[in-house]
Amino acid sequence: MERSERVSGAVVGSAVGDALGAPFEFGLPGVFAGRFPDGVGEMCGGGGWDPGEATDDTQMAVLVGESLLECGGLELPDIFRRFRRWAASEPKDIGLQTEDVLTSGEAWDLAAALHFQVNGRAAGNGSLMRATTSAVHFARAGREATMDAARRIAALTHGDRAAWEGTAVFHELVRHALDGGDPLAALPGALAAVHPDHRERWAAVLDPGWHPDLATEFNGAVWPCLGSAVWALRSTAGFEAALGAAIDLGGDTDTVAAVTGGLAGAVYGIGAVPARWTAPLHVPLPGSGGRVLDAPGLVALAHRLDGMHSYS
Repeated sequence: MERSERVSGAVVGSAVGDALGAPFEFGLPGVFAGRFPDGVGEMCGGGGWDPGEATDDTQMAVLVGESLLECGGLELPDIFRRFRRWAASEPKDIGLQTEDVLTSGEAWDLAAALHFQVNGRAAGNGSLMRATTSAVHFARAGREATMDAARRIAALTHGDRAAWEGTAVFHELVRHALDGGDPLAALPGALAAVHPDHRERWAAVLDPGWHPDLATEFNGAVWPCLGSAVWALRSTAGFEAALGAAIDLGGDTDTVAAVTGGLAGAVYGIGAVPARWTAPLHVPLPGSGGRVLDAPGLVALAHRLDGMHSYS
């Protein structure tokens, strides 16, 4: 399989997972399989979402990707400005923590840290959900650079290092998959690069023996979100099955499926993403003049991100 197929698969796969899981958000386990007992899931819409409509997960991922391209590399103040403009444009959905940080009026390099200082909790999955575009862009730079970039982008909205480290692990797993490797085999190396204060907890949820039933938090938290995505990849044998397993966990289904889709798409490639899911896929971009990206637009974005080799 060509690298370009994996790159497209990662970005489109994440968006597909997001849109497929959105109608089931906050639902109980097993609802997806109950809706589609023959195993052929459809973009059904619901819960305020049109069929194929991507949520804030993919919208923010696009903002990150377009900043990287238009700035010629990582410009954190620019990403934060784009996030803030988007948050002010009344998106259909936005995480409470992310909204608090982006609407606080604080400077880009202080807002998340101040939020964490006041609230003491900032380990939601909001930095993980948007990470596939940056993972694609920084993959060619190697483990240290891609994990560092992940942490820096995560820290724009999440003051808890746990979220930074989880996003960094995701970046590294995607990097390994885009190179044609098994991301599960990359886990030991990724964990070795995790900050020592957080390594033990991340090792627990990424262990082969971990199951989402063992989670100690709702999967809107970063640990069970990434743990569930890795479990879904590990316990299935194809892109569709991985997404079905992720959504059937219930809870924060759009984000768990978006993270799963990014990983599974990088493993199985764009050819494994069914046309019945990509055809209705669309990503509204509030604050961007009514622009809407479709699947071909996401593929083009992915290829540009992979082909651009400025890692500043």
